[in-house]
Amino acid sequence: MSDHPLKICIAVHSGFGHTARLADAAAAGARSTGAHIQTIPVETITDDEWQALDAADAIIFGSATYMGNVAAAFQAFAEQTGRRCIEGTWRDKVAAGFTNSGAKAGDKQSTLISLAVFAAQHHMHWVNLGLPPGWNSSRGSENDLNRLGFWLGAGAATDVDRGAADVHPADLDTCRHLGTRVAEVTAQLRAGRAVTEAA
Repeated sequence: MSDHPLKICIAVHSGFGHTARLADAAAAGARSTGAHIQTIPVETITDDEWQALDAADAIIFGSATYMGNVAAAFQAFAEQTGRRCIEGTWRDKVAAGFTNSGAKAGDKQSTLISLAVFAAQHHMHWVNLGLPPGWNSSRGSENDLNRLGFWLGAGAATDVDRGAADVHPADLDTCRHLGTRVAEVTAQLRAGRAVTEAA
């Protein structure tokens, strides 16, 4: 098994700062496991950042939900990966995703599906949220993890008249959980590969 820390990139587009805060939370969760984290704003991606994505063990994708899908800037980034898709550059990397919108539902599931399909086109291994739904009984609370009840990835809701500082604490904690989970699953996959190669 490699002694090198895992390399995890968070490829994110954030129009107003809310999704960037979620990215920071996911980064904190992954970093807590000892992984090396790099957050990459996809709308200004550089050659060095493309190389970081290519070298990463896992990539967590994040975009706000606009009109029921990923933001245009994230889609533009995705379309720039066509050659990598054909060549299998990201094949067998771990992937996961998160999104934010103003409404509690807000068609976020469509965005998470888009992110998962994007990862599948690159032959990546998608990691689900790994949490039961929160806030779904009379004993539940808006402060529960996964308070909005998503399984495919992390979903957050921020009032449209609120700034990035007002992202809900439970949504930040949910993204932190996702970052930790991605790091743990990636470590398990790396360990399994090492055993297979040794055999």
